[in-house]
Amino acid sequence: MASALAARMGLNSLLRKQPRSFNVRICTMESDMEFSCEVKWKGKDLFDLVCRTLGLRETWFFGLRYDIKDTVAWLKMEKKVLDQEVPKDEPITLHFLAKFYPENAEEELVQDITQRLFFLQVKKRILEEEIHCPPEASVLLASYAVHAKYGDYDPNLHKPGFLAEEELLPKRVINLYQMTAEMWEERITACYAEHRGRTRDEAEMEYLKIAQDLDMYGVNYFLIRNKKGTDLLLGVDALGLHIYEPDNRLTPKCSFPWNEIRNISYSDKEFTIKPLDKKTNVFKFNSSRLRVNKLILQLCIGNHDLFMRRRGLDSIEVQQMKAQAREERARKQVERQRLQREKQLREDAERARDELERRLRQMQDESHMANEALLRSEQTADLLAEKAQIAEEEAKLLAQKAAEAESEMQRIKVSAIRGQEERRIMEHKMLEAEMMALKMAEESERRAKEAELLKQDLQEARESERRAKHKLLEITSRAVYTQSPGLPSSSMPPDLSFSRENLSFDFKDTDMKRLSMEIEKEKVEYMEKSKHLQEQLNELKTEIESLKLKERETPLDIIHNQNAEQGTNKQNNFKKLTLQSTKSRVAYFEEL
Repeated sequence: MASALAARMGLNSLLRKQPRSFNVRICTMESDMEFSCEVKWKGKDLFDLVCRTLGLRETWFFGLRYDIKDTVAWLKMEKKVLDQEVPKDEPITLHFLAKFYPENAEEELVQDITQRLFFLQVKKRILEEEIHCPPEASVLLASYAVHAKYGDYDPNLHKPGFLAEEELLPKRVINLYQMTAEMWEERITACYAEHRGRTRDEAEMEYLKIAQDLDMYGVNYFLIRNKKGTDLLLGVDALGLHIYEPDNRLTPKCSFPWNEIRNISYSDKEFTIKPLDKKTNVFKFNSSRLRVNKLILQLCIGNHDLFMRRRGLDSIEVQQMKAQAREERARKQVERQRLQREKQLREDAERARDELERRLRQMQDESHMANEALLRSEQTADLLAEKAQIAEEEAKLLAQKAAEAESEMQRIKVSAIRGQEERRIMEHKMLEAEMMALKMAEESERRAKEAELLKQDLQEARESERRAKHKLLEITSRAVYTQSPGLPSSSMPPDLSFSRENLSFDFKDTDMKRLSMEIEKEKVEYMEKSKHLQEQLNELKTEIESLKLKERETPLDIIHNQNAEQGTNKQNNFKKLTLQSTKSRVAYFEEL
């Protein structure tokens, strides 16, 4: 009895010492979060907590991934967290990532947070070269990534060097060309400037729309062997299963869409695929480890479910989410239009203010020039008056000298009778005196004329002064802030104001109908946009082609270039492969 009681007490003590909770660190693409979880929690309990914290409702795309030895695994929803092969060191680190990818991001991704997480994950995989991206597409994607971060391009804010610290291009692309960081920034900025008017959410979606056409987008690769023992790669994505050669992850040798597959199973390392056509033999392959088979099966089941779900009716939850998303987009569209109109009015007011300031400066310049002209006129008038006075004085002096010469001539004539010799001398002197008097008379007349001209110049100078004063009076009498024709009164400086009554918008049914019409129009213009995108990519490729270092091309670069020359891309290659019968594709796989 005593021993049983002691054993029970020891068991209770052991239970008290056992921890009732554990800590988990969840790493998302934007931030890290830590949670305290109960020991009994299953994977779904933790996953739901993370989704609620993020405000994420499109949970079917995501999962919690952890590293295990030389591969990765996804947390199972139905099993307890601690019963799985998660790291045992606390806090347990799990990565919240997209496990399944949409076929069409624009149609399937509803919430902004879903789009944001996909954008960040795809961007990271491209930069880390897990997804092969050609150089011209890398530049265009980088421009959308810059727009998603900085908004509209503004040359006053986004000056050369503002992308110096940003990681925007895969290192493979940078090393492939003889281009400096400044040259890459110039190319990216040129594309970035063309995206003006888009919101950041729209820039992220444009990024995903381009990225989803890349050959390795959304594909999970696994090493396998067929019956003949040939090493191959199995690719699992949203469309189906694809078989690749080990050195070519871009172009599959054969493909099996999900709607052609009836059953998938594995036994130990052997994987079995049963086609929907019962006349077609099953095909099998071997993987390297049992753990890899489990991962392949998880991805196959999830992608198959989503594939069939996309081709059926949306659930009530998805319909509600899409309706809310449409309403939110409509509200944002109306708000964006209101802000654009406010911005346009503000820009108009600023332009009007600048025009008035320019006119004010022009009038001030004219006033200053008129003042200077008046000052010069006054100085000229004073100078001419002084010259006229001097000329008058000189004329008086010459007249006085002429009178003295005349008096001297009379005196000489009186004294001429004194003698013949003296007469002769006196006649000579008289002649000289007469000539002198004549010269003085001519000089006096010239001086008088000059004085008259100076008087006329003085009168003209005073007339100019009068006109300059009159012009200055006209300029200064104008109203500096006279309202210019065609400009709103609210645009007059110094105080600029906007009437909120004129800028209000009601969210009515007409807005929804108009927005629906715009959406339909966008669908009609989709092909034109795709053509424009291809032209833009070709233009970028042409611009940088001359700087390429051919010897640095990777095998995947060479394969991509060959595919591009042949006109082969992800979509048409998949259609081409699936045109063949399932039976012939299975036979081809087994003969590889």
